[in-house]
Amino acid sequence: MPPVPEEAYARLERATAGLRAPFALVDLDAMWANAEDMRRRAAPKPIRLASKSLRCRALQERVLGSEGFQGTLAYTLPEALWLASHGSEDLLVAYPTADEEAIAELAGRREGAGATREGAVGTRAPAGCVTLMVDCVEQLELIERAAGPAGEDPIRVCIDIDAGWRSLGGRLRVGAKRSPLYTPAQAAELARGIIARDRLRLVGIMAYEAQIAGLGDDPPGRRLRARAIRAIQARSARELAVRRAAVVAAVQEELAAHGAPPLEFVNGGGTGSLERTAAEAAVTEVSAGSGLYGPTLFDAYRAFTPRPAALFALPVVRRPAGHTVTVLGGGYLASGPADAARLPRPHLPAGLALDGQEGAGEVQTPLLGSAADGLAVGDRVYFRHAKAGELCERFASLHLLDGAEIVDQAPTYRGEGQCFL
Repeated sequence: MPPVPEEAYARLERATAGLRAPFALVDLDAMWANAEDMRRRAAPKPIRLASKSLRCRALQERVLGSEGFQGTLAYTLPEALWLASHGSEDLLVAYPTADEEAIAELAGRREGAGATREGAVGTRAPAGCVTLMVDCVEQLELIERAAGPAGEDPIRVCIDIDAGWRSLGGRLRVGAKRSPLYTPAQAAELARGIIARDRLRLVGIMAYEAQIAGLGDDPPGRRLRARAIRAIQARSARELAVRRAAVVAAVQEELAAHGAPPLEFVNGGGTGSLERTAAEAAVTEVSAGSGLYGPTLFDAYRAFTPRPAALFALPVVRRPAGHTVTVLGGGYLASGPADAARLPRPHLPAGLALDGQEGAGEVQTPLLGSAADGLAVGDRVYFRHAKAGELCERFASLHLLDGAEIVDQAPTYRGEGQCFL
């Protein structure tokens, strides 16, 4: 059971007494508790770790060394190549790339990557391999052009399928605007285009249901919206399970008809839909990562409650009025629509709230509440980010809290001099 707020704040203050704010930390006890809950929800399917949700190579290696996690879902090809250069294995790039220089580098790496094992769906890929995401012929042509003359091994590709929900004859669309491929016939057609190219090899299918995995079904104070979200998610999940299985069957049929090896994996899901997606027979693996850090966007889910693991601390620098303190910095906003849900949230000490007029500012963030009266200039306030890995773009390192003490300091991608987006 998580400690009461007063005890949690005191623990953080004791452990970080020697650190100068602003700083970021990851509570390893909370992170591993979240990892265990994610494993339970995904079982028996393995979880492919979404690297953009952690953006800390040291923590990614720790998680991938634990039970239930296997392979990385990278967010750019340069990131995947960089991770591979440090020994990471089985890297699936989650989004299509137009980086011809990086594709040329990948093509050069193929000579030493080794042959891909053949087998049934679910066979794992060889060490160090990188798989690109595609959803149209244009991308295939770009990859071929950038890769150059045929090499010893083909470039591995995965077909991305639109997992959104459509109603009213397609006039109503719910979900992220990702792939143009929706039907089994469309997926099969692209599969034929891939099979016809000697430079490419089709190894997987991905379908990310953002409207389920990335949308909380219990938004606070919005009961009617919550009911609407749950109804849409339930209908979308039923439709997608049938369509995803049909897509996989259609693509497998094309591969078999042309004497090509079967798919190695079918990827789906996210932290918010692990148990639901893992239950589909057609899915061989699920992807997740944000749940390890437990950002505030997951506070709006009914099915699970991750423990806050990633925090950042800001120093109190002003006391402009009663029940008010101002901390230095804080404008670490999350991507997505510009609404209050994308703002960071004061976590400890309990009883503080953002000022509705100023929000979280680049140079200062006012905080309101009776708890402000107990804070002096120089004290720290601990915040949670709305998302997970985006916090790491603001800090060069994460201090790792284990039990009652800081035991290590791990560089973020930024701390290692990397900026992929």
